[in-house]
Amino acid sequence: MTFSIVGHCSQTGMLGVAITTSSICAGARCPHARAGVGAVSTQNITDPALAPALLDRLESGMRPAQALGDLLQNEEHQEYRQLLVVDINGNSACHTGDRILGIHAESRGIHCYAAGNLLSNDAVPQAMTSLYEGLSDIHLGERLIRSLEAGLDKGGEMGDVHSAALLVVDKQPFPLIDLRVDWADTEAVPQLRSLWHAYQPQMQDYLTRALNPADAPSYGVPGDE
Repeated sequence: MTFSIVGHCSQTGMLGVAITTSSICAGARCPHARAGVGAVSTQNITDPALAPALLDRLESGMRPAQALGDLLQNEEHQEYRQLLVVDINGNSACHTGDRILGIHAESRGIHCYAAGNLLSNDAVPQAMTSLYEGLSDIHLGERLIRSLEAGLDKGGEMGDVHSAALLVVDKQPFPLIDLRVDWADTEAVPQLRSLWHAYQPQMQDYLTRALNPADAPSYGVPGDE
């Protein structure tokens, strides 16, 4: 019921997740990222608490595979969980439990990892990582969106997807990008693309407003001089 990709940009140090699913509000539960540390996607039968616990382990110095192993040794329901993780050095790992739904698959790429469940075919994650690897010269947000679109084009889920999200962190403790389509009867990924097209030209302005309001551009709203 979900496919996603976690990625690291070796040029900027940005980390992020792009995800889509047949369930409502995937962005509220599944994508997680911490600047300078890593990015995680929690999916299938999701436990959002696993993501910060995994990021804490990365921050303590563990590599992704070690962090996953340490986390899951005491996880009572790990057979239901699918977890993807990438760290600030581009190392990555994935756990797919024994009771994951439907057709499921994983693909590790350079500075990325993609995985899914209830897929239409097991080639979906490979299509995502292959595309990601060829886009090292563009913004991480765009790379992740295009990789998600590649998964959709390869067949995506067995059924329709209804929510999608894009999360990217850079150097601040808050997200650089946090875009969500919480429910769409159809076209969740194209709607996420539209949000990204609208947000990207304003992205730096919002960062400037947070870090140095005196230099911020006008808001362009009534009453703003």
